[in-house]
Amino acid sequence: MSGVWVFKNGVVRLVENGAAGGNEAVRKRKALVHTPSGQVVRSYAELESELRALGWERYYEDPSLYQFHKRGALDLISLPADFARFSSVHMYDIVIKNRDSFRVVDI
Repeated sequence: MSGVWVFKNGVVRLVENGAAGGNEAVRKRKALVHTPSGQVVRSYAELESELRALGWERYYEDPSLYQFHKRGALDLISLPADFARFSSVHMYDIVIKNRDSFRVVDI
């Protein structure tokens, strides 16, 4: 565990990646980078374009998700429909399934 222990009002708690005086944790933001081009993925349209070039097909069955499947594999990438909810967990899922094409960086 990393962070700072804060004592306030008789209670000690761990604030992850935060400052001792802060009330909330300071989180490092992550970005998904397309490795061959070096471009940060800023929208699902960009991501879909890169995934299609790698052989991924989009499923349109569930409107609350963006889902991609690679023919001949068991892999499935499921992403929230709202890009604002696209988190580092989703980024790492993409990286694991496309090791040479994407990476996650701190911004």
